[in-house]
Amino acid sequence: MPSHFGLIGYPLGHSFSKKYFEDKFKKSGSLDTYNLFETEAAHSVKALIKDNNLKGINVTIPHKQAVIPLLDNLDRSAQLVGAVNVIKNDGGFLTGFNTDYPAFRASLKSWLDNTNIKALVLGTGGASKAVIAALNDLKIPFQQVSRTKSAKTITYQELLKNSDWIIEHNLIINTTPVGMTPNTDEAPELPYNLLTPSHYLYDLVYNPEETVFLQKGNNIGAKGKNGLEMLHLQAELAWDIWNT
Repeated sequence: MPSHFGLIGYPLGHSFSKKYFEDKFKKSGSLDTYNLFETEAAHSVKALIKDNNLKGINVTIPHKQAVIPLLDNLDRSAQLVGAVNVIKNDGGFLTGFNTDYPAFRASLKSWLDNTNIKALVLGTGGASKAVIAALNDLKIPFQQVSRTKSAKTITYQELLKNSDWIIEHNLIINTTPVGMTPNTDEAPELPYNLLTPSHYLYDLVYNPEETVFLQKGNNIGAKGKNGLEMLHLQAELAWDIWNT
């Protein structure tokens, strides 16, 4: 008997998940299904799971934190990050997980060839929380960057005014949707002229394959990586969760 899975978020035009899992089902000869549930209302997740008999569901922007109060249990990964991107339905008992965190950690660790790293984390949303958990695991010092100033963040204007931030932080991670399709001409507001070949630019955006953020780094010889590998890793981790 086939199992049913899906993705909840808004908007979902950028999502790769449906094709990824449908290709996976096709290759294995499975009759399982995967559907997109585009909704601005996170509170509908329980009804979606029940009404569509979903064994598991992925959660994306902007619901990764909003779904937490709706769940019966949180795995340690979700507790650590404070955001959920995978839900497992076990007979109506809903458990939230975060596979972004271990996926990003594995992807970053295999990519970096320099252990003398300090990071700038662009953004403060749910994705940034997974990135920060991974950086803490890897003992990489970091500074968050936001549009608004807080006790834990600096602003993009501060980056533009003080060259030391870019000079001293050689890993820059974009956790925001800036530059994602369809807004492919956009990029985080940074002093790109200060980048060097010693910088690493990691963009969680994977569509387009090369964002303006990565292009600007590539133009001066910086190393760049998009979020596709992380996406594949987190999807496979989700699959393992749903089937154990």
